[in-house]
Amino acid sequence: MYRAPLKDLRFVLHELIGEAGLQACPAHADYSLDIADAVLEEAGKFAENVLDPLYKSGDRQGARWTPEGVIGAPGFKAAYQQYAEGGWASLRAPTEYGGQGVPTVLGTAVEELWAASNLAFKLCPMLTQGAIEALDHYGTEAQKAQYLPKMVSGEWTGTMNLTEPQAGSDLAAIRTRAQPAGDHYRLFGQKIFITYGDHDFTSNTIHMVLARIDGAPPGVRGISLFIVPKVLINADGTLGERNDLQCISIEHKLGIHGSPTCVMAYGQKEGAVGYLVGEANRGLEYMFVMMNAARLSVGLEGYAVAERAYQQAAEWGRTRVQGKPPGVVLAGPAPIAHHPDVKRMLLSMKSQIEAMRALTLYAAYQLDLGARHADESVRKAAQARGDLLIPVVKGCSTEVGIELTSLGIQVHGGMGFIEETGAAQPYRDVRITTIYEGTTAIQSNDFVGRKIARDQGAAVTALIADVRRELAELDATHAWVREARDLTVSAVEGLAEAAARIPPAFARGPEHALAISVPLLRLTGLVLGAWLLTRSAAIAAQRLAQGDTDRDFLQGKLVSARFYVHHVLPQASALAHTVRHGADSVLEAEVGAL
Repeated sequence: MYRAPLKDLRFVLHELIGEAGLQACPAHADYSLDIADAVLEEAGKFAENVLDPLYKSGDRQGARWTPEGVIGAPGFKAAYQQYAEGGWASLRAPTEYGGQGVPTVLGTAVEELWAASNLAFKLCPMLTQGAIEALDHYGTEAQKAQYLPKMVSGEWTGTMNLTEPQAGSDLAAIRTRAQPAGDHYRLFGQKIFITYGDHDFTSNTIHMVLARIDGAPPGVRGISLFIVPKVLINADGTLGERNDLQCISIEHKLGIHGSPTCVMAYGQKEGAVGYLVGEANRGLEYMFVMMNAARLSVGLEGYAVAERAYQQAAEWGRTRVQGKPPGVVLAGPAPIAHHPDVKRMLLSMKSQIEAMRALTLYAAYQLDLGARHADESVRKAAQARGDLLIPVVKGCSTEVGIELTSLGIQVHGGMGFIEETGAAQPYRDVRITTIYEGTTAIQSNDFVGRKIARDQGAAVTALIADVRRELAELDATHAWVREARDLTVSAVEGLAEAAARIPPAFARGPEHALAISVPLLRLTGLVLGAWLLTRSAAIAAQRLAQGDTDRDFLQGKLVSARFYVHHVLPQASALAHTVRHGADSVLEAEVGAL
C-alpha cells in the first residue's frame, strides 16, 4: 500500500526551495507554504484512496481494444471523473482558461504522487497538460477559446502524435501528410505508440499531430503541427460527427498495462480534419514545448515509481524474518532489514530517491523563475538553468528508477520474482521511462550539444559556481555534514573539469562529445544529488541542534547524505575518467566488431 511521502516533499519545498523566490513572481505573489501544504495534503489523499487501489488491478486487467474504441481498465474512468471534478486537471493550467495556475514546482510535486500511486493513470493527464501548453504558446485566440477551457477542466483530454512505424527518434522521416482543404487540412497517415490515443474517459480527445503539408520541404524543416479532434466541433461549440481517425490496435507491453498505447490511423476515408497550429513547417519547434514539459514529467516518474518500490521493500525488510544477522543483539531470527546488505540496498534506494526528488523540484522551480520572475536578468538565468537541468532530470531519474526498482525485487529475494508479491510491477512499469520522450542518449546529446556546447558552457559554469558557493557557506559543524561537504566539493571539481571538455570536443566534431555524453549526464546528476543531500543534511543538523523533536526524519536526512557520498558518489570519479578518456574507444571501434 502506497503512502504519499508528504513530509519529504514539504522538506524540499519548505527548506531547500522556500517561498521567497516564487513570491517575487507577480503571478505567484500569493503563494505560501501553507497553500502548498494544503494542496499536497489533498493530493496525497486522492493518490492513496482513489489511484492506489487501482494500481494492481489496472496491471492485471489493463485497457482493452474493441472495434468501437478503447475501453479503459476497470475503475479508471470513474477515477478520472473524480480527478476532473476535484480540480486536479486544472491545477497548473492558465487561469485565463479556468486553470488554477499554481507554480510548476508545486504541480511537479503533485505529479509525483500520481506517478507513484498509479503510473498508468497519470500518463493521461500528463499528455493533456503538454497539449495545453503547446496550444497556449502557439494557438490562435480562436483555437485557444475553442479547446483550452474544456481541456483545462478535464472534460476533454489531449495527446501528442509524433512516432510512425519508420520514424521513431528520426522525425525527419515522418510521412503523415496534410492536404489543404479550405480553412483546414485533411490528414492521411499512421502514428504508433500514442499514449491514451483512445479511451472512454471523456467525450473528446484533442490530438496534436505532426504531419507534412503536400509540397513541404524534406526533413524536419517541412513538418507542421495540427489540431485533430477525435470528434469534430460544431459552430455552436457542441460535438458533431466523428472525425476520420481510429485506433486500430493497442500494444501488448511489458508494463503500464492500464495505459493504452495506440496505433492511430488518420484518413482511412476522406481524410481526418486538422487545423494548422501557428506557421506551416514549424511544427517540430512547437512540439518541443510539449516534449520539454513531458521530459520533466517523465523524469519524475523514475524516482516516483522507485519510491513506491522502496516503500514496499522497506516494509518487507521490517517484517520478513530470515536468519540471525551478525552483530545484532536479538534472540533468534530477525527481520532481514537488520542484515547489512539489505540495509545497504534500502539506503541506496532511500538516498537516491531523495536526491532525484530534490533535483527535480529544484529544476521545476527554475522554470517558474524563468517564466514569471519580475527581474528580467533572473528570468534569463533561471530559464537557462531549468533548460540545462531538464535532460539531467529526465535521463538520471529514469535510469535510477530502473536500478532501484530492481533493487526492490532483490530485497524480496525469491519472493520478488513472484508476481503475487507485487515487487515486479514497479520494475516493469518504470522500464519505459528511459525510452519515453527520447532515450537517455537523446537527453545526453541535448545536454552536451544544445545546453553546453551552444553557449560554450556558460549555463553549466554558472550552476557549478553557485554549487561551490553554497557548499563553501554551509554550516558544517556536524561531523557527517562536514564529511559530505568535503567529498561533494571534490566531486564538483571533477564535474567542472569534465564539463569544460565538452565545447572543445564538440568543436573537433560532435561525435567526440556524443560518445561520452551519457557518462557526463550521469556524472552531473550524481554530483548535483550530492550537493542537495548535503544541503539537506546541514538543515537537518541545525534543526536537531535546536531541539526539533522530529528526530527520526531529520536523522534520516543525515544518514542519507552520509550513505550517498560513500556508496553512490564514488561512481562520479569513474564517470569523470570515462569523460576524459572514453571517446576514442567508442569512435575507433568498427561496427563489424560489435
